[in-house]
Amino acid sequence: MKITILKFAVLSAILLVISSCKENTKQVQNETVQKIAYASDVIPFFQHWNLILGDGSNAGQAVDFENKDFFYTTHDGKSDWVVFKTPNGGDTHGTSNNARTELAQLKKWYPKMANDKLSATLKVQNVSATGDARVAASYSVVIGQIHSADGHENEPLKIFYKKFPGHEKGSVFWHYEINTAGADNSGRWDFSNAVWGHDFSVVGTEENTYPEEPENGITLGEEFSYEIVVKEGVMHLKFSSDGHETKTFIKNLIQSEYATAKDMPEQVRKLFVPIGQDGVERATAYAGEGLFFKLGSYNQTNGKSPEENRNWCSGAETHGGDIQKQYADGNYAEVWFKSGSISISDTTVSNKGYFLKND
Repeated sequence: MKITILKFAVLSAILLVISSCKENTKQVQNETVQKIAYASDVIPFFQHWNLILGDGSNAGQAVDFENKDFFYTTHDGKSDWVVFKTPNGGDTHGTSNNARTELAQLKKWYPKMANDKLSATLKVQNVSATGDARVAASYSVVIGQIHSADGHENEPLKIFYKKFPGHEKGSVFWHYEINTAGADNSGRWDFSNAVWGHDFSVVGTEENTYPEEPENGITLGEEFSYEIVVKEGVMHLKFSSDGHETKTFIKNLIQSEYATAKDMPEQVRKLFVPIGQDGVERATAYAGEGLFFKLGSYNQTNGKSPEENRNWCSGAETHGGDIQKQYADGNYAEVWFKSGSISISDTTVSNKGYFLKND
């Protein structure tokens, strides 16, 4: 009888320990789920931004927020990530041709007085499965920007990732868009700078014929980082990734290199002049205009006919705007961010006017 009672006591103790372990495990799992429930738990800087979604809506400050179609968190077995996902054919924000799931800074700053910084670590998980290889924007996504809130609302910085179908490696490059002189902005153009791999101007000879794969490119799912610093009118860029050479660039934002026709780079003459984009820039470039950062997945592959603009209109599959069908067959851009930080100077002011014009 004593032995039976002892066995029962031992068994009860074991069951209690097992039950306790299960509860502890469940509690840890719940805490983990809670920990990465929202993007603001992964990267705590969303109070500085409005979030624009791939349906064209402004979700406001994405604190304790998610949207299962466009913006949510995930875990890859090692780290927590914030997912920005954008179809080829979603509703656009403002006058853009392209859908975006992207943060737009709530404050704007003036380059001459600036001391502002944005940095991020990310990996691109998908670019569009369709497009026209002759169209430079096909198969690409913009992952970081500086945008003007004033004047023509042009973009002194766009950071791209682009990968052609069938290639293992893609390219990272950045653009400077001129702040066109005069009231007519139709002549604006971009100058593209390669970081790893090709620049924007490297395209296919036919719709489904692709150029050579870049030897020093970045694969889908490969981490890399960028850092943007604007100080006293000068933009400093830094790009880094394990196994790749760190690259740095400097660009003056308040004194133009392109104020006359003879200053136009040969790349621009070949890529933009044939479609009538042959403008010149204000001598003072972006001086006197409020600028602001953007970050996310600004899908550059759209369904518009290449006959409209052979640099920016890809003729890609959009399934008539059906988002789930696009996601099912790879016609979207998806970018995961692991970390990000923003530092802004005391001279920043409200960017409310930009959102009033574009929402």
